[in-house]
Amino acid sequence: MHIAMRYPSAGDRGATEVVEKLHATLLAVMTEGDQIGYPGRYDRLAPVIKANFDMPFISKTVLGKYWETLNNEQRSRFVEAFTKMSIATYAANFDRYSGERFKMVSEKEVSGGRILVQSQLIKSDGGKIQLDYLLHRTAGQWRIVNIIAEGVSDLALKRADYSAFLKNKGFEALIEKLNEKVGQYSR
Repeated sequence: MHIAMRYPSAGDRGATEVVEKLHATLLAVMTEGDQIGYPGRYDRLAPVIKANFDMPFISKTVLGKYWETLNNEQRSRFVEAFTKMSIATYAANFDRYSGERFKMVSEKEVSGGRILVQSQLIKSDGGKIQLDYLLHRTAGQWRIVNIIAEGVSDLALKRADYSAFLKNKGFEALIEKLNEKVGQYSR
């Protein structure tokens, strides 16, 4: 028997379900981490990340003012490289299970019609890591646009890092850097 879990919400339950799907997939790849290896984790995570994250929006936000300077082909290349690097990062970091679990805390509407889904990663030693997911609705479904871990915005970190890199080294060097990171993870 499946009992639906309810959380305080100003919006619909779709946003929480997106985060729960990501958490379930992360736990599954961690549990099978050694058996399926990095390639298996990457393959399992790719469709979930592509479906549940708004990668074009995140890419545009991460590049900030530099996005406007890129042509459509460059934008597509960046979204593709950034998506691959994001999947690779999850596949590399969520590689083995040692009793962790996720706990949903709340869901609330925030400015701009977005939803903030608050959760915790509870480590095997009982330690907790606060994970807040900001989602917006696009193409009729909720998608993750930012993750705030322990109060630190992943989007803000990447924007600062990538903007500085673009300013100093340029677009082609950034694409090369992302592809190199993916290659390092797959070794």
